[in-house]
Amino acid sequence: MISFTPKSKHDQEATIVLLTSKQNDKRLKKDIEKGEIFPFLEGKKYLLFVGLGNVDKLTLTDLRIQIRKALMSFFLKKVKSVEVIPHTKDERAVKAIIEGALIGTYTWDKYKSKDKDDKVVKDKHVTIVVEPKKEYEQTVAVCEGVKLTRDLINDNADLITSDYLEKTIKGLIKGQKKVSLEILNEKELKAKGLNLHLAVNQGSPKEPKLIIVKYTGGKKDEGYTAIVGKGMTFDTGGLNLKPTNHIETMRIDMSGAGAVCGILKNVFKLGIKKNLLFVLGIAENAIGSLAYKPGDVIIGYAGKSVEIGNTDAEGRLVLADAFSYVVKNYKPIKMVDIATLTGACVVALGFDYSGLFSNNDELAEELLACAQETDDRAWRLPIYPEIKEYIKSPIADLKNTSTIRGGGACTAAEFLHQFVGDTAWAHLDIAGSAFVEGHGRFYYGHGATGAGVRLLTHYLLNF
Repeated sequence: MISFTPKSKHDQEATIVLLTSKQNDKRLKKDIEKGEIFPFLEGKKYLLFVGLGNVDKLTLTDLRIQIRKALMSFFLKKVKSVEVIPHTKDERAVKAIIEGALIGTYTWDKYKSKDKDDKVVKDKHVTIVVEPKKEYEQTVAVCEGVKLTRDLINDNADLITSDYLEKTIKGLIKGQKKVSLEILNEKELKAKGLNLHLAVNQGSPKEPKLIIVKYTGGKKDEGYTAIVGKGMTFDTGGLNLKPTNHIETMRIDMSGAGAVCGILKNVFKLGIKKNLLFVLGIAENAIGSLAYKPGDVIIGYAGKSVEIGNTDAEGRLVLADAFSYVVKNYKPIKMVDIATLTGACVVALGFDYSGLFSNNDELAEELLACAQETDDRAWRLPIYPEIKEYIKSPIADLKNTSTIRGGGACTAAEFLHQFVGDTAWAHLDIAGSAFVEGHGRFYYGHGATGAGVRLLTHYLLNF
């Protein structure tokens, strides 16, 4: 829990004091270095001085990292309530402190046995010593949306199924006004001809779904912006089976759909007054005698035939049908999809940036500005006319894999581009940024990061 107060409270168990290299505290007999944590006992009050280094070189990412480090330090292991005294009143810095506290201290330990002797207090009450502002409350709300997304991605694939995601969406929209819901189950998908979506799921006993939430939060004459999430609840790769050291984390292949859930939660909490569509294309890419096969040619909802070059290029097939269905039946003026789409994007950008592709420069620039503001990082990569040649097939209209070796993230984006029509569209490839393996990256611990939630919430709130 996060709260705000303009004055330091004396009933807290501990206080974190943030200091830059130009700030001295008379209680310290030494300069405190960047990254250093110095504990101090003043009567019964426990103080933790945290060094931020040179203020001119201090980034907001650094600030988030240091807050996480302090709150998760050994010194505050048993503390239930702590206040944070910022080094500045700057609004962006305070927002970063909030994110460091809420996003930074998130841990996924649902299935870990609880040690009776473990006295660690994980859910601390954090008070930040600043004047309360609406913007700070908004940041807290956005972090709750990020948490929902991370919880969905981190949990077991056999729990977070299409049924579970449907239940989650229904829970989020319950009691909300100006909302309608369309759900296409297997029967409806088949009747309407979303055959690409169906093909990906046909090796699984779990039901595929296309879920569409229509939210009329703006004026009636305003157009709709669609947020579309890839929701592969588990991706084995299909008959082109993923190898060991790649398949183990494939529950994260629904990170796009998970992000849509988090963004939807934020939209309701923040009261965003926009006309929006929230779309989840959900399937499971399983193996078995019924699984779709390399070499198959499948005709999707748009009427375009697709040759299957590789069954592990499945997410773009589900998204292609989702795009086609939404564009034809809902006619959005803008569409942004978010998907763990390609390992090639990880090769290009690593794990710290999402790949951004777009057919509209203005939309791309707005999203990049939001990425910069929120630290939910993105980098624009190209799509261009000649790249269409790489996804041509001799036996179908398109092929779901490229005829060349390089540019895999770009050719995948171009495949999606073929199904958006004239709609202004952007694609976020979060294959690298959605998940952290090991001991953490920046201010994230192990597991899902909630990539895209802060970026797209900020976009909907401000553009």
